[in-house]
Amino acid sequence: MSETDGRIEQALDHRDAAPGEERIEEHELAGGLAGYLLGFGLAILLTIASFLAAQTDLIYQPAVISALTVLAIAQMGVHLVFFLHITTGPDNTNNVLALAFGVLIVALVVLGSVWIMGHLNENMAGMTPHQAATMP
Repeated sequence: MSETDGRIEQALDHRDAAPGEERIEEHELAGGLAGYLLGFGLAILLTIASFLAAQTDLIYQPAVISALTVLAIAQMGVHLVFFLHITTGPDNTNNVLALAFGVLIVALVVLGSVWIMGHLNENMAGMTPHQAATMP
C-alpha cells in the first residue's frame, strides 16, 4: 500500500463515525486533561465571581440579578464546551439538536407553569365572608 492510499484511508476513517461518537483531539481547546483542567478552573472562577457578586457591594444592587444571570449562562457554556464537548462541528449536529429540544421542552414547562399560576386568581371562585372567617 502506498503512502497516498494510507492517507486516503486515514481520512475516510476519520469521517466514518457513528452519530454521537466523538473524537476529541489533543490540539482542540477542550481536548485532553488540559481541557478538563481549564474548564474546571473557569468553573471555579465563575462560581467565586457569583458569590462575590451576591455577597459584596462591588456591583450596584439592582444589577446583581443581571450579573448572576450572565455568570450562570457563562457557567453553563463552560460546562457544555469543556465537559460535555458540545461544539458546532458537523459531527456534533445530533447532540446540538438534542440539547436544543431539551431546552425547548424545559422552557415550555416552566413558562406554561408560570402562565397557569399567573391566571389562577382570575379563574378561582371567590370566597364568601363565612368561608374566609372559618379559615385557620
